[in-house]
Amino acid sequence: MKYEIEYIEKIAKIITDNQLSEIVLEDGEQAITVRREISGIVQQVASPAVAAPVPAINPVKEEKAQTSSKGTPIVSPMVGAFYAAPAPGAKPFVKVGDVVSAGQVVCIVEAMKLMNEIESEVSGKIVEICVEDGQSVEYGQVLMYVE
Repeated sequence: MKYEIEYIEKIAKIITDNQLSEIVLEDGEQAITVRREISGIVQQVASPAVAAPVPAINPVKEEKAQTSSKGTPIVSPMVGAFYAAPAPGAKPFVKVGDVVSAGQVVCIVEAMKLMNEIESEVSGKIVEICVEDGQSVEYGQVLMYVE
């Protein structure tokens, strides 16, 4: 059985809609893994017979991820609640003017009672924090800008 692109796109939509990170399907000699990366791009890893790329599920997210006049945006990889600090009353991870390095945790997005640490993908200075502590955020929403 050869996997059709429409079938793979439906699987990718299931991953996105249910905030899953990966689905693995096996059918005799063929296997396919559809994985959602933190950047929001769905990639397909398959046996050589079915090595076709899967288009991005959310092209708007890719557009938002580009550097703007404010700097490089850090976007939410999921729907959830934004938290600036690791615990209520604790010091925030970052504030405007702080210098961060790539891989540094800058906030938390809580989704389904799971605390997901959000890391900066770039080094630089925080120039704007776009959401308030405890505010609900959407998938792809800009949380802050790094210059």
